[in-house]
Amino acid sequence: MNFPFYIARRYLFSKKSHNAINVISAISVCGVALATLALVCTLSVFNGFQDLVASFFTAFDPELKITAVRGKVFDGQDPRVLALKQMPEVAVYSESLEDNAMVQYQGRQAMAVIKGVEDNFDRLTPIDSILFGRGSLTLHDEVADYAIPGIQLLSALGSGIRFLDPLEIYAPKRGAKVNVANPSAAFVSGNLFSSGLVFAVNQEKYDASYILTSLAFARRLFQYDTEVSSVNLRLKPDADIDAVKRKLQDRLGEEFRVQDRYEQQADTYRIMRVEKLISYLFLTFILVIACFNVIGSLSMLIIDKREDVVTLRNLGADDNQIVRIFLFEGRMISFFGAFIGVVSGLLLCWLQQTFGLIRLGSSGSFVVDAYPVSVEAMDVIIVFVTVLLVGFLSVWYPVRYLSKRLL
Repeated sequence: MNFPFYIARRYLFSKKSHNAINVISAISVCGVALATLALVCTLSVFNGFQDLVASFFTAFDPELKITAVRGKVFDGQDPRVLALKQMPEVAVYSESLEDNAMVQYQGRQAMAVIKGVEDNFDRLTPIDSILFGRGSLTLHDEVADYAIPGIQLLSALGSGIRFLDPLEIYAPKRGAKVNVANPSAAFVSGNLFSSGLVFAVNQEKYDASYILTSLAFARRLFQYDTEVSSVNLRLKPDADIDAVKRKLQDRLGEEFRVQDRYEQQADTYRIMRVEKLISYLFLTFILVIACFNVIGSLSMLIIDKREDVVTLRNLGADDNQIVRIFLFEGRMISFFGAFIGVVSGLLLCWLQQTFGLIRLGSSGSFVVDAYPVSVEAMDVIIVFVTVLLVGFLSVWYPVRYLSKRLL
């Protein structure tokens, strides 16, 4: 058995001549454990919020989205794009066209994004999960085109879900100059009638701006023939999204961009990752402060074991072995603190997932009642390794310095 490790283990668990050393050692373990618990729980809560946001986006964003690298639109009849329909991994192929326009309802005006989609849009994404109102997902018929607006946009227009008058949509003519005498001649207009439905993604980007309608209406409004803003794909259940994405990118070339759901919402996820990283760094700094307790307990232990050190030297132990005894002592305190903290953090996360112990509030304005939690194995590994590294490094220099001064 490793001699310094054996002695360090005896020192950690045996009773000291001064009871305060036992208390301080226990406090050191608890301090490291609490910092570790905070790291595990905080990172898991950020994961929970990220998964929660992703669940909203999945009802509106396709699994894979193909857009042009340059310009807002591309030809939907491009042979390279049409060939995607024949891929065995593709379950649903759907085109869409979106652009900005002005919406007016009974004198109230707002800027909106008109998103024209094909009739199979409900097969592309689980859009039904975010629709509210009465009616079926009908975007057009032989008589008129219909709108499914975001809930915040309806509130801004003051129309209500079942608006009686149509929404007046105005988009500037491409390449036209505004005639001061007749400014309306520079715009293309169209009317959208109520479908009896409204969507709520619980994200302002969509709820306050978007209107879903038919692809044919969007093409008439924005004066396009076969152009599309994007081609959207839903893959078969057994398809590997990352592998298909790489395959599509190779087929389409550099003129097209293939994005998965996370890349479609890159800004949102980038902000969440930065917040998660900052929280990790702050809590790691708190962990460093907690490790000062370990240094304090080791200092008192070194003073308490002066006589034992003399005995060990008489038995043949050299200075390096003596230093390693107290290094192992500090490392064991860090290890047990990390282990207890990880186990306690996982237990607390499980209790939060199961019972929702910590609530967001009782006002009813939140999407979920309790803080969402999602534990990722990589986060747990990173936390455990971080605690061990910080603990090991924090005791190395103090132990070597105190051993030279006090022993």
